[in-house]
Amino acid sequence: MVLKESDSELDRGDRAPAFDLPGVDGETYSPDDFDAEALLVVFTCNHCPYAQAKFSVLNELAADYDDLAVVGINPNDAEAYPDDSFERMRELVADGTVAYDAYLRDEKQSVAAAYGAVCTPDPFLFGREDGEWVLRYHGRLDDAPNPDDEPSEIYVRQAVESILAGEPVDLPDRPSRGCSIKWKD
Repeated sequence: MVLKESDSELDRGDRAPAFDLPGVDGETYSPDDFDAEALLVVFTCNHCPYAQAKFSVLNELAADYDDLAVVGINPNDAEAYPDDSFERMRELVADGTVAYDAYLRDEKQSVAAAYGAVCTPDPFLFGREDGEWVLRYHGRLDDAPNPDDEPSEIYVRQAVESILAGEPVDLPDRPSRGCSIKWKD
């Protein structure tokens, strides 16, 4: 496991890079398919303890906000890391471990590259502006950067509430921490 901190080329105010990715439900998704006021795109995976530690936070966010779409995208090389296979993704959704609005596979890793994602989890929170998804917050989900830490503050929840209230996100972007994305050679 290689520990990394997020550091994207995307800045606040940038548009969400487009994607068309297969979901574990058999559908194909793009950012425009999510009818919400806020869109949380999280590059994540099945095997990383940092990503696993945030499953419950993401599940709670998806359950708590009707106007937030929580989308997990797994870009990892599944040949080198079989636990990150599409089949294993389906199993985690089927057993309720992952209960986001969508769990997508970035087989070509082009979407992770377009977003500048470097670790799992690597969260990007967008709000709607003139019909476009615009980056409002990029950084850690909460104040518990290590898998065994208990969070006392959920940063992304504060950011979501600001977006839903039509207010700017006043939180600073703090680098997310997790396992490095497992890039193909």
